[in-house]
Amino acid sequence: MLRSTVRQNPGVAAESAGLLLYRLRDGMPEVLLVHPGGPFWKRRDAGAWSIPKGEIENGEVAEDVARREFKEELGHDAPGVELVSIGTVRQAGGKLVHAWIARGDVDVDRIASMKFTMEWPPRSGRMQEFPEVDMARWFDLVTSRQKMVPAQTVFLDRLEEVLRKGGR
Repeated sequence: MLRSTVRQNPGVAAESAGLLLYRLRDGMPEVLLVHPGGPFWKRRDAGAWSIPKGEIENGEVAEDVARREFKEELGHDAPGVELVSIGTVRQAGGKLVHAWIARGDVDVDRIASMKFTMEWPPRSGRMQEFPEVDMARWFDLVTSRQKMVPAQTVFLDRLEEVLRKGGR
């Protein structure tokens, strides 16, 4: 299944919603991050990983979008538990990202991401299909801070705060 990524309101900052899934290993949190697919991201690692997320369209509920995008990017349902909001950040390009946390587990060796089509190489007239997400991995919080899009690292601070307060 393919999904268009064309923006309908190019003058308005995009808004996305995503889910930061975490698990505890030996009492220490690990978070699930995804690496974007496609040729622009192929050789990028540090600062390229993200929470599974996607754009909120007019009339959509952000938390529902976070659950839907988790499924689309990983091929796994989001945990069937109440999500805990950890707020919003503005990324360098202006996009607002709303995030929630949930505890759960996913086999990262069995992801099945949706795909998108783009002309590649540029101006070649050749259309190619790429996965939205080409990898998913579990990372400890220190490594996550190195891997993540810089603006999203605040979500790790917020997760730590929730866990310190005895949250899920």
